[in-house]
Amino acid sequence: MLNNTVITNNKRNIKLILEYDGSGYAGWQRLNNTTGKKSVQNVLEDCISGYLGEDIKVIGSGRTDAGVHALGQVANFYSTSGISAEEMKNTINTLLPEDIKVIDLKEADREFHSRYSARAKTYEYRISQGDVKPVFTRKYTLHVPENLDMDSMQKAAAYLTGTFDFKAFSTDRGDGKSTIRTIESIRIYRVKNARFKKSTEEVRIAITGDGFLYNMVRIITGTLIEVGLGKRKAYDIMDILKGKDRQLAGKTVSSVGLFLLEVRY
Repeated sequence: MLNNTVITNNKRNIKLILEYDGSGYAGWQRLNNTTGKKSVQNVLEDCISGYLGEDIKVIGSGRTDAGVHALGQVANFYSTSGISAEEMKNTINTLLPEDIKVIDLKEADREFHSRYSARAKTYEYRISQGDVKPVFTRKYTLHVPENLDMDSMQKAAAYLTGTFDFKAFSTDRGDGKSTIRTIESIRIYRVKNARFKKSTEEVRIAITGDGFLYNMVRIITGTLIEVGLGKRKAYDIMDILKGKDRQLAGKTVSSVGLFLLEVRY
């Protein structure tokens, strides 16, 4: 048993930080097993439940879509187990597939909830540049061969920073929920990816906000790419926001280049 264990009603609240490659998954959210598809949540719950001998329900900070990756997804679950956090983390990682791993595991306050306690999230979209689509990063970047004007993109991003109605930058689910969100920052930068024999250049768009609507990051990215290609002006963003019409914004880019980087509490 760990010292200072948080136990209420014989349950400990276990907080996880997760990393996963979303390529082979139908998203985060738990699926009915009759679908024949697998989700990250399904795999985690099956693994941890089998290990601890309990019916474990894993709560995620948010529902990443099919193909979306995570470097800092946060989750939590309740357990009566007295196994230490270190041993639990190590054993769970030996049982999980290679494309899902627990980066950190520790006890949390009983009141901690990975979704409702979150204050902000950062997503990053990665775009490969160059004439030829890179082979080894094809599942993790969107390929745009034309050179992107990052100055124009950053000017456009400035119009998106703040509290606005982002209805035009979301796919309407018809649930009647508010489409007002706050974007704290949008950072656009270039990096050299030299992990393989030939280095490739990537443009990355990191967006931090208090919450995101369905497809919001992917639509913002698609719109910023169009600005970077000269298909739109930076100031067009103001009219898109005011219009509140999905047809005014850019296309929804593929999920392959999207990463959940961090959840802030």
